[in-house]
Amino acid sequence: MPTSARLTDAKPAGVILAGGRSRRMAGVNKALQDLCGKPVLSHVIQRMQPQCSSLLLSVEVADPQWQPFGLQQVADPETGSNGPLGGLLAGMEALQGNADWLLLAPCDAPFLPFDLGARLMEAAHRDHATAALVSSEGEWQPTFSLWNLQLLPQLRAATTRQGMRGLKEFLLGVPHAVLTWPDQQPPPFFNINTAADLATAGRYCREPA
Repeated sequence: MPTSARLTDAKPAGVILAGGRSRRMAGVNKALQDLCGKPVLSHVIQRMQPQCSSLLLSVEVADPQWQPFGLQQVADPETGSNGPLGGLLAGMEALQGNADWLLLAPCDAPFLPFDLGARLMEAAHRDHATAALVSSEGEWQPTFSLWNLQLLPQLRAATTRQGMRGLKEFLLGVPHAVLTWPDQQPPPFFNINTAADLATAGRYCREPA
């Protein structure tokens, strides 16, 4: 790894991706839907905040609907551009000079692990990587990932000059570590994309631990 990609025991900064349009929820904002008495996004924040030095919300455009959550909003470089990769870029741009690492997670994953950041950092240390991501049930989960801010110039070029949109596509071009996560219940990387998913998540969070 280049010496500028510092490995540190400090907590990473965090970015929650909330720039999607919830098309599979008929346009209803999935992050704002009630899950066991509070919005889905509140569950994500509760799990991300303890493992991050600071926490930002990546959005397509700034919107008052997010203000009750108390997070700084960082808007996409261009409206509707570059998908989750644009959200990662917006987060990195906002954090440059104030963090070495960025922990990324989506707004619709209410069961994400409390030790996600620590374990991804261990994987990055192990493999001398500038990025690390989760593999769960045999599939890459690139929205659950850790990124060194040294990658910002390369990421900026990929999104603005090459029109790249996918996290996985970008990961394939940088030194990355893959952390295989054991199966658990509830599934730690369960995403709420549909009304049926929301109902399933409700059953999970009401089950005894």
